[in-house]
Amino acid sequence: MAEALLPRVRPIPELIAAKAHALGFPLVGTAAVAPLERAAFCAAWVAEGRAGEMTWLAERMAERTDPPRRWPWVRGFVVVAWPYRPPPTPNARWRERLHGRIAAYALGIDYHEVVRGRLRTLAQQLGARLGGRWRASVDTGPILEREWAMRAGIGWIGKHTLVLHRAAGSWFLLGVLVTDVDLPAVPLPEDHCGTCTRCLDACPTQALTPRVMDPRRCISYLTIEHRSAIPAALRPGVDNWVFGCDLCQEACPWNGDAARPGEAELLVPSLPELLALDDTGFKARFRRTTVLRARRAGLARNAAVALGNSGNPAAVAPLADALAADPAALVRAHAAWALGQLGGPAAQSALERAAVRETDAAAAAEIAAARAAAG
Repeated sequence: MAEALLPRVRPIPELIAAKAHALGFPLVGTAAVAPLERAAFCAAWVAEGRAGEMTWLAERMAERTDPPRRWPWVRGFVVVAWPYRPPPTPNARWRERLHGRIAAYALGIDYHEVVRGRLRTLAQQLGARLGGRWRASVDTGPILEREWAMRAGIGWIGKHTLVLHRAAGSWFLLGVLVTDVDLPAVPLPEDHCGTCTRCLDACPTQALTPRVMDPRRCISYLTIEHRSAIPAALRPGVDNWVFGCDLCQEACPWNGDAARPGEAELLVPSLPELLALDDTGFKARFRRTTVLRARRAGLARNAAVALGNSGNPAAVAPLADALAADPAALVRAHAAWALGQLGGPAAQSALERAAVRETDAAAAAEIAAARAAAG
């Protein structure tokens, strides 16, 4: 009788899940600290130079593959998933309208602000109930989030290298809590990709092989993290993406049932407008969004490539203006390439004028190549 009167104490995983769900995280799991099976693969991936210009990945790889190096007290991880709305059906008339595309996760307020704030609240709540240390991380710390998400049972790593859940697909972002509280391990999720290769086939730059990505060919990397010139051979594959890419996720059958929102203006921005933005206008338009990470010159570079891929003569005028007046040689170089792709007397004339005044060697080389192509 006395036992029946004792308060029921929730098991730790149940308590954590309840708190996480209340804060808007539909998927949550726990993992005990243990060696990662793919640690050697991740280290070799960086050693092979696949990280491209993301040099920060190599700088702390030892901490990423062995968390106790960073947090000697770590005993477990809590991994949560924050969903975002999948993109609308692409507008088939983008070339006529000169519209670009932005990856769906980058719409609205920077997810770092939203997820980090709620994750810190979760850390405070769990610390108050369970004691111990709790540290929040949203893809900015030395943590292999996808590896720990798999270990925590959130989902398996799909052939497109993203974490997949049978109900949620891959339209979610990951957050992690590091703690010194002992947390239970869970069985690794079963892989449900089977023989499907839709995500691999959908990548226009062939950046994917099963569960291995080469960011140096990935549109998302090229339009965000890559700061220098986009390799000319890859530019046509970028199509009209100006920040990120959703193609491999759109092709995945596990994402097929996701409801699509109505078309958002931010998702299909005017390419000439993006190309013409100065630093002040860029910061004002994309304030508190992840698009800021591309920087003004990077976004204008991407817009120039997309305009060159449009095949629309209406793109010549804004490209000619950028070639003549943009302060960044990187943008002028890509505007020249784009004009070379479009061709015609107006494009050739703009290139000839630019050839006389250009002082940057790389931009001058692009202009010379574009003149030959446009001719």
